Amino acid sequence: VQLQAFGGGSVQAGESLRLSCAASGRIFRINVMGWYRQVPGKERELVAVIPSSGSTNYADSVKGRFTISIDRAVKTVSLQMNNLKPEDTGDYSCYANLYRTPVTFTAEDYWGHGTEVTVSS
Repeated sequence: VQLQAFGGGSVQAGESLRLSCAASGRIFRINVMGWYRQVPGKERELVAVIPSSGSTNYADSVKGRFTISIDRAVKTVSLQMNNLKPEDTGDYSCYANLYRTPVTFTAEDYWGHGTEVTVSS
């Protein structure tokens, strides 16, 4: 299983970016997909996740500005980031919790390579 992230870049405060992440490989069912971010010297933190059922979950700092969505047909999760702030700067990693086969008992976690987001004031 591979998670390939797209998007990211450098923008000014107030601008928008969109991140996308496509999952490929042997995948039976995706439980959760989402995004985490990390800045140097700090632990990785949840940005937003979207489960197969139930509500999406956002970090308090991004509520109202970021929107996560998923296209299950193509196994792609996207994160629309509006009104970006300098504190949103970080390395954003795609995450998935999934079952690889119908007979897999335990769902597994997968991580994609990070994509950099830099927001200047």
